[in-house]
Amino acid sequence: MIISIIVAVSDDRGIGKDNELLWHIPEDLKRFKRLTLGKCIIMGKRTWESLPKRPLPGRNNIVMTDVPNDCIDCAVTAYSIEDALRKCANEKEVFVIGGGSVYRQFMGIADRLYITHVHRRAPADVFFPKIDMRSWRIVEKEEFVQDEGNPLPYTYVVYERKRKRNVTR
Repeated sequence: MIISIIVAVSDDRGIGKDNELLWHIPEDLKRFKRLTLGKCIIMGKRTWESLPKRPLPGRNNIVMTDVPNDCIDCAVTAYSIEDALRKCANEKEVFVIGGGSVYRQFMGIADRLYITHVHRRAPADVFFPKIDMRSWRIVEKEEFVQDEGNPLPYTYVVYERKRKRNVTR
């Protein structure tokens, strides 16, 4: 199973404020949908609560929570990384979609990062972990200028881990 993280980050690694995304970039949201449709997506409870429509349609929604017996309507709950991955066991690729705490938990075992680097600083209260480029290589990179479909300039980058994880599943 490939464990992928997908995120949009500001120049200072901000990803959210007051449980909302920092921006709305239609073309990037279309890419998110295209990549995650039909896949298992893993998120934290606050990310789940921030979604305008729950569950995200056409995807197996897994919500991580540390509250025992937490019942989250229309979603499968998981209480650890191992539990979440077990619930996605038959998937070829799973996507971790946030938030900050869940990204930090999965960063050490992720195989791939799909990152939209938004060239803007924005007030944020949630941040993406620092990427140690000694562990990652860029396999795809595309620049986008500000235009009708993109209210902000950004660079879309796909990273793959240089060395395979020593984790058995």
